Order: sequence, then structure tokens, then C-alpha cells
Amino acid sequence: MQGRENVPKSGPVILAANHRSFLDSVLIPAVIWRRVTFVAKAEYFEDKKTAWFFRSIGQIPIRREGGDASQGAIDSALAVLAGGGVFGIYPEGTRTRDGLMHRGHTGVSRIALRSGAPVVPVGLIGTEQLQPVDSRMPKFFRKVTIKFGEPLDLARYASAESNHLALRDIADEIMFELQQLTGYEYQDSYAGKTPAHKAQDQDGVEGSRLAS
Repeated sequence: MQGRENVPKSGPVILAANHRSFLDSVLIPAVIWRRVTFVAKAEYFEDKKTAWFFRSIGQIPIRREGGDASQGAIDSALAVLAGGGVFGIYPEGTRTRDGLMHRGHTGVSRIALRSGAPVVPVGLIGTEQLQPVDSRMPKFFRKVTIKFGEPLDLARYASAESNHLALRDIADEIMFELQQLTGYEYQDSYAGKTPAHKAQDQDGVEGSRLAS
């Protein structure tokens, strides 16, 4: 683990991470001293056997059906940050299935500009070795590295919330920092199971979900 001192000890902060494993949302909170909130699929909270676990690690449910799903996730993020909390998000929108790092969605850009919270990039290396995408059970004693980068200075975008090109630039800047932290090969296309996921730039706050 490297750069933990880059996470502010108090006040709102966005942790923007690459996404390689179901366990990413467990590992990040485990190595810092603050509670980290992610949004997760509401289905996880419908079963009492799993609901307690997701709540215990700081997850809040969000339904992703319909056109208001991204806005609901953004509102949840803003509420956490308004309370001085830590919000975790995966700009890629889903876990990588090809081992590459993919283009980030602009939901993280909107959250950063509306909240004014600093964005700390979090590079996750090797977490897929603990639990590959299609594996139900974790594999222990695998080497994992977590790197916290320096907070990004987004002040120059302060009045650009409605500028799509600026939102795109912010998302690209975050992904560039994540690529530098991890060394993973970057592919300028959206991660997803079907070509439709790669065809358009959605807000992508569903990237905060635990699984896809």
C-alpha cells in the first residue's frame, strides 16, 4: 500500500479507482482510517443474508433501472460528500474482463464539480488475483498493491459543469492518473459485456457498483 497520506483525514473526498475485482470495495476501506461509501446494486439488499454485509462495509443501495438511475447515484454521492464523507467510485463503470484499463465515464466529473470535493486516484494492482470476475470464492495469499495518488487539482474546471468537453477532460485526466499508478495498458473504449456499453458516454456512476 502506497500514498495513504494523500487521503485527507477529514472532510469530503472522492476516491476514484480502477476496477478489477468484486473485492475492490472491501480492500479500499480496509487500508484507510475513514469509512468509504459506494453505491451498490439494490438487489444485494433484498436478501437478508447479504444485506447486512453490504451495509456493514458502507454500501448504499441504488436501483439502476430507468433513466433516473445515474441521477440517483449522483444524488447519493453528493449527500455523502455534503456530510463530509468519503465516496468511492469506479469511473470505468464495471470491472475489467480483459485485464485492460478502459475509458472513464463522466459521472465522476459531475460529482467532483458539483461537490467541490478533491479527487484522489486509487490504483488497484492484482486484485483480480484475489477473486477473478467469474469466481464466487476469493483466493487468499495473493499479492495486491493499492496506490493512492495525489489529489487532483480541478479548479480550472470550476465553472464548467455544463460543458461536456470539460467533463470528458476530467474523466480522461483521472484515467490517465490511474494508468500511471498501475501501469496497466489503457484502451480508449468503454468496458462492458456488449458493444452497446462502449458505444456512448453515459454518466456511468453505476461504476460505483460492486459487481457487474
